[in-house]
Amino acid sequence: MPHTPRSFMPTDQAADDLRRRHKTANVLQSLLLLGGMVLLLALCGMILAGVEGVLWALLGGAISLLFSPRLSPRMILGMFGARRLTYVEAPVLFDALAAIARRAELPAVPELWYVASPALNAFAVGSRRRSAIAVTDGLLRALSLRELAGVLAHEVSHVRNNDLTVMGLADTVTSLTRLMSVFGMALLILNLPLLMMRQEAVPWLLVLLLIAAPWIGVLLQLALSRTREFDADLDAAHLTGDPEGVASALARIERLQHSPWEGLRFPGRRRAQNIPSLLRTHPDTEERVRRLMALRTPPPVLPGLAAHPLHAPPHLAMPAALRRPRYRIGGYWY
Repeated sequence: MPHTPRSFMPTDQAADDLRRRHKTANVLQSLLLLGGMVLLLALCGMILAGVEGVLWALLGGAISLLFSPRLSPRMILGMFGARRLTYVEAPVLFDALAAIARRAELPAVPELWYVASPALNAFAVGSRRRSAIAVTDGLLRALSLRELAGVLAHEVSHVRNNDLTVMGLADTVTSLTRLMSVFGMALLILNLPLLMMRQEAVPWLLVLLLIAAPWIGVLLQLALSRTREFDADLDAAHLTGDPEGVASALARIERLQHSPWEGLRFPGRRRAQNIPSLLRTHPDTEERVRRLMALRTPPPVLPGLAAHPLHAPPHLAMPAALRRPRYRIGGYWY
């Protein structure tokens, strides 16, 4: 990773201004993407039933959000075979998470859970009032405590920014768009003989729009996910006061995931660099690191973590998870 001379580091004020500009741009982009997804849903309703179709589409979306099942964090974590960590097992990690949560002004410190998998992964579930962060055994053993603090701050940022709710809304809109597209195509197929008998012109432009709508919705949802990841990176840098630590974590995860040994452990998994950028849920790591390094300015909020060696000893009093990861429905390896 290139070293930036201290004389060329941005001042606290300059770094803060840069972070605010990035954050404002990310918020505007998120609103535009969400607006585009809702507009796409309304367009499908308009094609199917005119103005009434638009109203029904929006009403259906509101009802789906209102009555959609709310899975508890524990239930979701149970699907991953996770178990809750105790303070004795990872005291430094718990202290770092508590400090980050206080700085983020969360009502409660997220619970810390452990997934016995060598995969390099961490994720957050729940809401601001009740949340949990799960980390895999592979991640705990691959990163230094300083880097783990950056990962925890990234997940806390997702919780603080209500990203789980935002992405849930996006998923609902995308699902409704897909449903309306299928319904519209079914109606067209059923009425096609009648249209041909009457020698009426088939509205091919509308047909193409119905076919393309679900794919456009998915692309917008993926773009929204990448934007929220950028935002979480910036907030993580602010919460830890250590953009370099967050960048180091991202770079290390990227490097380990793309090593030849990792290819043997995860046969068949597609590498991120082989996937077109439009189809990725996360932004390009190099771009994420570049943005974070532009914010680099001392001192970190958690200075004690930087004193630990780059490869800290195992953080848990348990054997390493050696079970072969398996590919699960939804695209997760654990």
